[in-house]
Amino acid sequence: MPIVVRAAHSFEDVRTMVGPKRPDASVCFCLSHRLPAKQNRALVGPARGEYVRSLCESTIAPGVLAYDGDDVVGWAGVAPRSETSFARSTKIPHLDDLPVWSVWCLRVRPGHRGEGITASLLDGAIDFARTNGAPVLEGYPSDNGADRIDLTMAFVGSRTMFERAGFVYAGPTSSLSGGFPRVIMRYDLR
Repeated sequence: MPIVVRAAHSFEDVRTMVGPKRPDASVCFCLSHRLPAKQNRALVGPARGEYVRSLCESTIAPGVLAYDGDDVVGWAGVAPRSETSFARSTKIPHLDDLPVWSVWCLRVRPGHRGEGITASLLDGAIDFARTNGAPVLEGYPSDNGADRIDLTMAFVGSRTMFERAGFVYAGPTSSLSGGFPRVIMRYDLR
């Protein structure tokens, strides 16, 4: 069965992919790049889930989800850059004044890795951004060459993965992820 990618309007499926195991935990939900640091630290316990629930109920979802049949198997955080910490980043420069969208977190459920789901997520992120009027979609993956990336923390993707999805190298950053430099990859949607 082919992987289907849809806007992340299902809070339960978002929680399955990026929510903490305990509802009172004050971690993840893919909020560290969505919110200013002070607001992210202040949003604790169940309030984090409620915040994400409100995002899922918004007209524009907080990202996309990949499904294998009825099972959610992947997540990508996607939003206008202006609504993320990338809007204020001193390490990831703005290349121009276009109202860029960003894709910053790719997550695949254990047991489904190595099945091409991240490629489907990037294709879905492109379609999602285009449908919502974005002129350009940017990603900020690791430029790790052939070296393996530690997946312990959030996965920002690899340059090669973004190139295979049709993104082009647009410039360097002074940011690191997993010890590797991050680069700006762009997909023109115009």
